[in-house]
Amino acid sequence: MGDHVHVRLSQGLSVSEEGDLIEHSRCRCGASFTKVFDAEEGEPEGPPRS
Repeated sequence: MGDHVHVRLSQGLSVSEEGDLIEHSRCRCGASFTKVFDAEEGEPEGPPRS
């Protein structure tokens, strides 16, 4: 049989006490993943400036 490839299915979003956005996802095989987006890093998204 072939190699397994994790397919990350979204399980929801949450916000940490520090204000970071946390993305939760899970594969059908049972593996789970968490990705943290640092609120202090980078510029806020918005319409481009003219």
